[in-house]
Amino acid sequence: MPERDEADLARCIADVPAGAAKEAEAELASRLAPRIRLYGLRHLRQEAAAQDLVQEVLVITLEALRSGRVREPERLASFVLGTCRMVVAAHRRGERRREQLLAAFGEALAPPPPPAPMVDRERLVDCLRRLSERERTVIVETFYAERGADEIARELGTSAGNVRVVRHRGLARLQACLAATP
Repeated sequence: MPERDEADLARCIADVPAGAAKEAEAELASRLAPRIRLYGLRHLRQEAAAQDLVQEVLVITLEALRSGRVREPERLASFVLGTCRMVVAAHRRGERRREQLLAAFGEALAPPPPPAPMVDRERLVDCLRRLSERERTVIVETFYAERGADEIARELGTSAGNVRVVRHRGLARLQACLAATP
């Protein structure tokens, strides 16, 4: 049996009810897919995008053949190339639109920050009581009164560096106490 060219395959697909020429469709798809992929790689520069282009163009081509919209089956390669151009252009338009929307509304689309973990207040109070008076004072002044190390240092008669060290050690003890199983 002589090998059929693409125009014969296209006529075979167009002349029968949809899905009745599965072998001709498979053969035509296997012939066109490498060319469509190369077009996609050249214009989209990504393998995944090129594979997506192959699928989309083949679906459009087979649907057009089945519905009789391809008037000149001998010019099927031109039809496929034009379809590739239109699909790539639509892809680029969509990307530009997406970029513009992200630039305009991207901040509003950002997910909200995760909720703060719930803390057992009684356990926190108990852990604060276990700290030394100096550590407890520094931590409460820092986080409850929202005072800086310089202000706390003046009040306690020490250096700001010392306040930071006391705060660091106190937070480590507080964290260890909270993490310990009751």
